[in-house]
Amino acid sequence: MLEGKIALVTGASRGIGKQIAITLAAKNAVVIVNYHGNKEKADDVVEEIKAAKGKAESYGCDVADDTAVKEMFQYIVKTYGTIDILVNNAGITCDGLMMKMTEKDFNTVIDTNLKGTFLCIKYASRFMLKQRRGSIINMSSIVGVTGNAGQMNYAASKAGIIGMTKSAAKELGSRGITVNAIAPGFIDTEMTEDLKEDLKEKMLQQIPLGRVGKTEDIASAVAFLASEEASYISGQVLGIDGGMGCY
Repeated sequence: MLEGKIALVTGASRGIGKQIAITLAAKNAVVIVNYHGNKEKADDVVEEIKAAKGKAESYGCDVADDTAVKEMFQYIVKTYGTIDILVNNAGITCDGLMMKMTEKDFNTVIDTNLKGTFLCIKYASRFMLKQRRGSIINMSSIVGVTGNAGQMNYAASKAGIIGMTKSAAKELGSRGITVNAIAPGFIDTEMTEDLKEDLKEKMLQQIPLGRVGKTEDIASAVAFLASEEASYISGQVLGIDGGMGCY
């Protein structure tokens, strides 16, 4: 259980982030549901948590904005007195073949996925270092390990998160802070629902377990890594992909 722990989940208005927020709240953490573009959906997540007797609030912030991220953590600590769990889940895609990818598409993905993760770790760690405890879980991806045609920007951002995770684990470990990454495979979310059926079938054939993953598969792992049971696990990349990556 995560009784009384204060958790921030970025990009938590839908998909994997939403399920992580709901799962952490169900384990008695107080959850800040971060969003950027859709306040209504974030508030819906908060209401769902509260309906289940959990505690949560929404907070709008572009994780690629240094000042906004700093203010978000200042608000959390001022309001709740601490920050115990950070889940860096916010991420976007702007897919396209390398030769046709614009600089804007490349930079936008890197800014949100990679710089956003850096900024949140930077400001969360300032408070976690003082209290000598904390758990940081970063959302990478199978394509950050294997690469993927048409996703050079996304793959680069997710590979960068793995390097960032391992570096942060070494910098923060002496103060009792764990830093880990999760690399999801093909997970059933709003984003993957829009994929063409032939592409879905092709991807399914690459999964040894023979099924698409669920958001609950990811959320359960996050809850474990945030718990005391995982207090000696740090600097690791947990692939949750049904064996698809085999790394």
